[in-house]
Amino acid sequence: MAVNPVVPTSELHFETANAPSEITFRFSGRLTSSTSSTLRDAVRSVIPEKKTIILDLSNVNYIDSSGLGVLVSVWVSAKKAGSELKPINMTPAVKELFRLTNVDKLFATSRFP
Repeated sequence: MAVNPVVPTSELHFETANAPSEITFRFSGRLTSSTSSTLRDAVRSVIPEKKTIILDLSNVNYIDSSGLGVLVSVWVSAKKAGSELKPINMTPAVKELFRLTNVDKLFATSRFP
C-alpha cells in the first residue's frame, strides 16, 4: 500500500508589520500563477505610500515563472513610484532561482542573507 505524499498548500498567506516609512510583508506558501495576485495586490496597495517595502520570503517554499514575473512587476511599480522593494530571508532554492534568472540583479541594493 502506497503512502500518500504530503502535498504543500497552494495558497499564499501574509502578515504585515507597519512602520511610518516602511512595511514588511511576511509571506508563506507557494508563489504561483494561482497565488501571485495576492502578492501583487498587497504590495501595490502600499506604493507610493511606503518608501521601503520589505518582502520576507523565508517561508515561501516555491516560486514559479508567474510568481517571478509578479515580483519583477511590483519591483518596476515600486521603482517608478520612488519606493524600494527589498526581498529578504530567502531560502537557498529561492536565492538560486533569483540568481539563475538574473532577478537578483534587480534587487542588487538589497541584502541577500
